[in-house]
Amino acid sequence: MIRLAGPSAATGCDIYGKAEFMNPGGSIKDRTALGILDAAERAGQLQPGGTIVEGTAGNTGIGLTMLARARHYRTLIVMPETQSREKIEALRVLGAELELVKAVPYSDPGNYARVAQKRAQEIPGAIFANQFDNLANRDIHAATTGVEIWDEMDGRIDAFVSAAGTGGTIAGVGQTLKQRDARVRVILADPHGSGLYDWIKTGTPHAEGSSITEGIGQGRVTENLAAAQIDDAVRIDDQTAMDWCWRLLRDEGLNVGTSTGVNVAGAIEIARRLGPGHRIVTVLCDGGQRYASKMFDAAFLKSKGIKPPDWLPG
Repeated sequence: MIRLAGPSAATGCDIYGKAEFMNPGGSIKDRTALGILDAAERAGQLQPGGTIVEGTAGNTGIGLTMLARARHYRTLIVMPETQSREKIEALRVLGAELELVKAVPYSDPGNYARVAQKRAQEIPGAIFANQFDNLANRDIHAATTGVEIWDEMDGRIDAFVSAAGTGGTIAGVGQTLKQRDARVRVILADPHGSGLYDWIKTGTPHAEGSSITEGIGQGRVTENLAAAQIDDAVRIDDQTAMDWCWRLLRDEGLNVGTSTGVNVAGAIEIARRLGPGHRIVTVLCDGGQRYASKMFDAAFLKSKGIKPPDWLPG
């Protein structure tokens, strides 16, 4: 758990980030992968040499592939072609079979999650990991991430702020924190292009705009999100998220990814609403090197309407 000096000073609160980029696969999705794989093994769904199929923005696929290597399974990872080349290359290096598909909504049969489900049905002995609707995702975060946060903060937490993709992190952590103290506020930080902000505010998902962030945002209510105990939501634009990524790198030596920028910006917004003296926790989901071709490419950033930092060449 890292106290974030800049965000804390900007708000008069203590803002902490849980350093999930330090997991073996480099992201919080290692937990999701472990929970899903353990549950499948307990249920007898995987046999030696079997295949794990998943649709992912990258990080869950990386976690699953590392675990599959250790436990002697194969992986077929279906991924939108728009994801960073760093994640695509990482999956290939790890030995995953990789299928890249067009980035289309979940309602389209060509959506990466739907294609993965179809491939799992076509391969004898394969399982579909199904991170979006498999509650083993939520449960591993309730049993590990949430408990660790509570213990590391000595039970003194005013709010937990997190973005959501599958919803496993915010649902699982929120469940554990609220079981221990019902006063803890659980807040969704949502990028543009996602429908979850409107879902929290109005009860219906509705998406507008777009974002360069990966692995977060959602146009539907997944099974992991359906029962999540979320008190409120904030919407974070790309410029604000990226500015905090670059500030954390420049001022605190923390090279974090795009979803972390959304999380930190969301934590700052909630800290300002609560007022000085509160303790807010968020998640540092993964590292910025996984998105270097986007986060540190001035031409790409400008093409998306994002002003690069002054120190970035180009």
